[in-house]
Amino acid sequence: MGARCSKFSACWLHSHLKPSAIESPDPENGGRNERSLIPIFSEFNLEDLKSATNGFSSDNIVSEHGEKAPNVVYKGKLQNDTWIAVKRFHKTAWPDSRQFIEEARAVGSLRSERLANLIGCCCEGDNRLLVAEFMPYETLAKHLFHWESQPMKWAMRLRVALYLAQALEYCSSKGRALYHDLNAYRVLFDQDANPRLSCFGLMKNSRDGKSYSTNLAFTPPEYLRTGRVTPESVVYSFGTLLLDLLSGKHIPPSHALDLIRGKNFPMLMDSCLEGHFTNDDGTELVRLASRCLQYEARERPNAKSLVTALMSLQKEAEVPSYLLMGIPHGNESSKQPLLLTPLGEACLRTDLTAIHEMLDKSGYKDDEGIANELSFQLWTNQMQETLNSKKQGDAAFRAKDFATAIDCYTEFIDGGTMVSPTVFARRCLAYLMSDLPQEALGDAMQAQVVSPEWPTAFYLQAAALFSLGMETDAQESLKDGTNLEAKKSKN
Repeated sequence: MGARCSKFSACWLHSHLKPSAIESPDPENGGRNERSLIPIFSEFNLEDLKSATNGFSSDNIVSEHGEKAPNVVYKGKLQNDTWIAVKRFHKTAWPDSRQFIEEARAVGSLRSERLANLIGCCCEGDNRLLVAEFMPYETLAKHLFHWESQPMKWAMRLRVALYLAQALEYCSSKGRALYHDLNAYRVLFDQDANPRLSCFGLMKNSRDGKSYSTNLAFTPPEYLRTGRVTPESVVYSFGTLLLDLLSGKHIPPSHALDLIRGKNFPMLMDSCLEGHFTNDDGTELVRLASRCLQYEARERPNAKSLVTALMSLQKEAEVPSYLLMGIPHGNESSKQPLLLTPLGEACLRTDLTAIHEMLDKSGYKDDEGIANELSFQLWTNQMQETLNSKKQGDAAFRAKDFATAIDCYTEFIDGGTMVSPTVFARRCLAYLMSDLPQEALGDAMQAQVVSPEWPTAFYLQAAALFSLGMETDAQESLKDGTNLEAKKSKN
């Protein structure tokens, strides 16, 4: 246990930095030789897809669209244990089977780690089906609009924007610049929680190309005039996605542009992001969105310039997406997720108010059994003064006067007469409340030194590490605290 404490020395910051997770995918191989890992495009028979989807069971439906785009997407599993997504078109969408297969083969020739790639199709009788890689962690809409445990972090939102722009740039470089009905439901998250663009949007929903199924308030102005998708229309839709990422909700572009023109940025920004990004970064993303939403199509940027602009905005590039998203990974995904205590949950969310309530309520019960060699000093004035400073610190802590609490607890600690892990824990939180996460981390580690088997010390380390942006080690500290909690409950 003790060896762990040294890892947060100054040199740790440099020695533990990972290679950047923000990489530009190689258009020729999909990045990191991924082309060799993805099956080549092939034609499936209907029986195999029926078997994979349990007879196209309604239990396997992962998305469904209405009359303007009459199709359903099913989750399926092939006999070789490969998970797939199967999109089933309405029989009237593609009456010409040869045209459908040609279009599917063209899209299926693309291979990129920024796409949920198309790996096959099926065309038997009236059936028109597409088969793609399955993305296990749902859609951007789910994580952005309907989140349950935590809102999407600013760094992850910037990564989504970049990866999406890279996907569009790759498609353009391969002659597939048209993407139909680009929206938050078309962005999916793979097994590493990296965002990918669904290949289904590269296929028309029908042969006439009239495929906007969203509210017309979100469609490009030229589409309303012509009913056709152009590369510039795709950039406009990308602009609406930037608005989604900024606001955490689906705002009509006309309303957003009114807010932008009125310099009313706070009304546009997601309140969950307050304090998590700089004004310069927010302003730059707003500026980029407004450029994409220009009324005149020729005034909008192209995908390549979007990638360049977004690359310079990236944050926490060394942190994997699954950590930013709080999603289990690798062997962890096959295990039970961490069953955090309320204190662990509060530290995961960096909910300082909840942490304060719990520490205040638990008092000093966890100090029992901590050896203090008081000897004769117990009866001296020095001892009484030390106890008084702790008592004053507790009163200030309870009253949320954290500056006074820090002063009083420091006097108690510097007195050196008694050792209390709870005092270190309380001063740790007072430091966090005072926006001093480095000092807080030091106190959480000191609490661990005094009481090596105390889960609270690890949970508070996690809270401090989250505040410092050290996501990987914060998650490790949470895991350590949870394991200690489980060990205590067994005993």
